[in-house]
Amino acid sequence: MKNPLLLAKEDYLPSPLMPVAVADRAPQPSFPPHTHEFSEIVLVWRGNGMHVLNDRPWRVTCGDMFYIRDHDCHSYESVNDLVLDNILYCPERFQLAIGWAELLPPDNEQHQSHWRLTTRGMALARGVIQQLALESRKTDLLSIQLTEALFLQLVLILRRHRYAAGQDNRLPDGEQLDLLMSALQSDSGARFDLATFCLHHQLAERSLKQLFRQQTGMTIGHYLRQLQLCRAKYLLRCGDELIGEVAARCGFDDSNYFSVVFTRETGVTPSAWRQRFERAERPAFALKR
Repeated sequence: MKNPLLLAKEDYLPSPLMPVAVADRAPQPSFPPHTHEFSEIVLVWRGNGMHVLNDRPWRVTCGDMFYIRDHDCHSYESVNDLVLDNILYCPERFQLAIGWAELLPPDNEQHQSHWRLTTRGMALARGVIQQLALESRKTDLLSIQLTEALFLQLVLILRRHRYAAGQDNRLPDGEQLDLLMSALQSDSGARFDLATFCLHHQLAERSLKQLFRQQTGMTIGHYLRQLQLCRAKYLLRCGDELIGEVAARCGFDDSNYFSVVFTRETGVTPSAWRQRFERAERPAFALKR
């Protein structure tokens, strides 16, 4: 693959002193692989699309959040009314004497990039980002200082209200979409039964389906299938398991049916997908088993 685009600081930040900027994408179009001279936080508000981060595909929708380091490579594909905010930041420009290293992910391959943000957290973050967008467009000293203070407030909100799929998340009562997303993302290889989930959490199945489609632009079944296929793409590219084993890990009992679904969605067979990358250097990071 040819070298990705490099996005420069001077094209996105109004002055050499401004540490933060907000780039709203409403909607976010498809965008080729790129890196930056800055780091960024990505918050997804609505719609859905394929976000590829360091060769790993993620089907993103409302509430998804990513920490992107300056040397990370990512892109957007197959977008559908995808609305998000990019909060760009340059740590070397920070002036507040606080422990940024404790609040932002470290610059190494082991940090967790992908999180979910609760419904309450999204509401709080949206208000701060609106203020941040206004102040970060200015160049006077007071605005620069206020921008960094607002960014600190945003980072603290994200730390308090983010949660990770597959972990013991203590989500607020009544946050139906958060509970559902956490269950769906916990393990796309496990069978998910919506009726059982709704009975356990005392939720109305029909209302939950409507809420999910309204916020994401997808049905629950389609979203779950996309999660399974994203996992399969990554396993085929970065692992050496047999295709039948990949199918089983991604929730398909029949490897032939898996091949049919994979080919229909991607345009190539699982074997052809794997062969695309066999000669390329595999990523240094490996899928956690």
